[in-house]
Amino acid sequence: MVAAPEGTVLILGATGRLGRALARVYPGAALIGHELELTDEAAVRAAIAGHAPRLVFNCAAFTDVDACEDEPERAMAVNGHAPGTVAAACADAGATLVQISTDYVFAGDRNGYTEADPPDPVSTYGRSKALGEARVRSAGADWRIVRTSRLFGPGENDFASQMRTRSLVKPVVPVIADEWSRFTYLPELAARLPEVVAAPRGTYHLTNEGAVSWYGFARALIPNAAPVPAAQCRRRALRPRCSALLNTRLRPMRPWQEALSDYLRSEDEQVIR
Repeated sequence: MVAAPEGTVLILGATGRLGRALARVYPGAALIGHELELTDEAAVRAAIAGHAPRLVFNCAAFTDVDACEDEPERAMAVNGHAPGTVAAACADAGATLVQISTDYVFAGDRNGYTEADPPDPVSTYGRSKALGEARVRSAGADWRIVRTSRLFGPGENDFASQMRTRSLVKPVVPVIADEWSRFTYLPELAARLPEVVAAPRGTYHLTNEGAVSWYGFARALIPNAAPVPAAQCRRRALRPRCSALLNTRLRPMRPWQEALSDYLRSEDEQVIR
């Protein structure tokens, strides 16, 4: 928990995983969830103007990577054009905007990407998020873009919880072994975002340290994970082979193994209760 800056903190996408985690960091924040249609420019501008915030976190997004291939216009509207509207409204309000983005803005044909590397997405989702970044940068607001990846946290329906559930009902759990990135522990990410707010305007990468495949992460969670190539999986969208986000601008987060230990301890404590 941190002290809020003078004026209102506003969290867009407050019903999502990161939005809920941020609400615990800023307990007095104003929260806006699904009730705001991000593609309605007038409604977005009215909502931000009405709260008169000093700080806005935009955690709202259309994040279903395969569904974005089926609904490209919606993906571009929500992930691409709406952040520009939010940024323009923040500029009018004199508010700092923290826009949440993704490792999928990169093609994944390298072993890692710094904040200075230009986006080169291979999916509709990635292209929409890259457009959102560009719109934020050009809107004139006091902005911060935070790229992160593979979020997991206590009590969430995410990859970590899905692996544990499948492990209980399947003798073998196939997991992709040839796509690499960095996992990010939700409570730790949320706790670090005030540091981004205090940093200069720019783009930042925040993930737990250490690149690992889906299979490598699953193997640390369950005993019956089995490696399979991505080519065997029937998915509509292309994924980056290695989209590890390299943090060169902020103090590093913990290694993913330490964060995973905290996650498992927290999940076990919830079961005991």
